[in-house]
This record gives sequence, C-alpha cells and structure tokens, in this order.
Amino acid sequence: MTSTQLIEGDAAFDQLAAEWDTLAAGGMTNTPFQSHAYQQAWWRNLHPENGRLFTIAVRDTNNQLSAIACLYLNHDALHFNGCIEETDYLDLIASAEAAEAGWTAVFETITRTDFPEWQAMKLCNIPAASPSRAILAALAKKHGLAWKETVAEVCPVISLPPSFDEYLESLDSKQRRETKRKLRRAQGGDAQFVQADAQNLPQAVDDFLALLQKSTFEKRDWLNEGRRAIFHETAQAAAQAGTLQLLFMEVNGRKAATLFNFDYNNRIWVYNSGLDPEAFGQLSLGVVLTAKAIEWAIENGRSEFDFLRGSEPYKYQFGAKDTEIYQITLQK
Repeated sequence: MTSTQLIEGDAAFDQLAAEWDTLAAGGMTNTPFQSHAYQQAWWRNLHPENGRLFTIAVRDTNNQLSAIACLYLNHDALHFNGCIEETDYLDLIASAEAAEAGWTAVFETITRTDFPEWQAMKLCNIPAASPSRAILAALAKKHGLAWKETVAEVCPVISLPPSFDEYLESLDSKQRRETKRKLRRAQGGDAQFVQADAQNLPQAVDDFLALLQKSTFEKRDWLNEGRRAIFHETAQAAAQAGTLQLLFMEVNGRKAATLFNFDYNNRIWVYNSGLDPEAFGQLSLGVVLTAKAIEWAIENGRSEFDFLRGSEPYKYQFGAKDTEIYQITLQK
C-alpha cells in the first residue's frame, strides 16, 4: 500500500527538498525541468496570478518517496507546475516502475471530497516515451473522464556520433560545406568560444539576457522580470550542480552570440539562445557557436544534443530529428 501527503502552496519545496532530486534523477522523465531548483524557481517567478499549488507526495510501503505530482489549479483546470512557458518536458516525477502506483495515488487524492473542485486536467509537454500516456488513458476510463491526447510540439534532437568529423559527414553536402566554411572564417576573424565560469555568473547571465533580448523583436517584450529571475536562479542552481553550460562567441572581448544549455544526463539541452545581429554579422557567429557546442558535446562523450521545443529550420540544418511531446486533457 502507498501513502500520500497533500501539500498546498510552496511549502512542498521545503518539505521535500532533501528527497526531491534523488527521485527526479531516477525518474521516467529525467530532465533538468524536474529538478527541485527549476520547479521551485518556476513557481516563484512565473506562476499564474490566481493559481493554487498542490503537491502530492506518494510514499511506498517502506516510507520512501516514490512519486511527486506538482500541480496547480487555475480556472478550474489542473496543470503541471511549469506548464507551459519555459518548460520543455513535464511529467509525474517517478520511476517507470512506480508510475502506475504513483498516478493511481494522485487520482485517489484529487478525487477526494476535500480536494478543491476541478473540471479538467490539462497536462502539457509529456514526452512520447513516457509511461504516463498509457496510464492516464486507463485512469481516465476508470474514473469516467473524457480523454484526449494531441501532439503539443516537437523537440528536434541530434544523436551524436563518436567524432565531429563523422557528425559533419552526416549533414547534407551543402550544410557540411557551409558549416566548415563558417568555422574557418570565424577562426580567421579571431572569434573565441568561451564558457562562463561560476565566479562571474550573475554578470554572465546578464550578458546572456542582453543578447537574448537583441536576437528578435519578439523577445524584447517577452523578457519580463519573472523570466529574468528564472534564468538567474536556474543558472545558479545548475552551476552548483555542475550542469550549467553558458556559452559565448566573442571577438576582441565583445560577446556576439550565446547559448544557455544544460549539460545533464549525458545530453546537452539547449534552453535558450541569443545573438546580437549587428555584431560581426559576416562571421555568422550564431551558427558557429551551435557548431562549436555540438563539437564540444561529441568530444566530451555526450550522446545527444537536444534543441528542445520548436521546429525552427536551423535545427534541421544541423541534422536534428523530431521527437514529440504531448498534451493530455482529461475532462469531467
């Protein structure tokens, strides 16, 4: 038999802190977005104004934490904490083996008379391989709920070969020639590939945000106070955990392109990027930086390079292939 604890509000982040990341690291969806630091930072800075947070902690017969469902209620619908903005993969935090028991305990909790009334569950960004998809379909039938599953978006991913030369050979001939040419031109233009260190991290994140804001017109308004805080807090936590990869291309000390990546679970996760279009445009430093990041990942034995959500054409030019994430809706 499992036992459950229902925690309302952000107290869950303190109460479960000592166990959270150990569970997340063994989870069926083990990404940077299930970490305690990310989940706490998202709720603190980006939660909806009228949202109410409910965390359901499930324990096994040995009283070991076996599942966490971090959900918020907003306008009569339950969502994963982190849905939708900024968060590319979401799921019940549990191992594949514990997922069915975990979800069953969650449904027993949210259908109790003392749980606030809700009309729908709208669960976004569940990876295609997650056992949650089949489990939620079965639970919807059991509880008499309408169930709908749709592809929410794609996350293009590169499966990395053993060497950068092999990677370049996997590209189509035009892209291969262009990538090699741009790398040579950047080297000749004194462009430097730089990784930020933890000692100057706040300034490095500010530099990243400045380039992000310059990269497109839309991002000038998108980058509000809450999103700025997410980047700073997430960067600090990832640096402490050894999973931050904050990269720049510089020419004569001027930063022109940037990537905010996670180096986690043998994969590089490209969380966001920035570019000053007026700085050294002839050197194509955004393209060069991505190519250098892929080269670094290969040389350091990483298995995949994940561009996360979005079907921008440049991702496929680098050889990425689509993976899918799903939205699952359960309706009373």
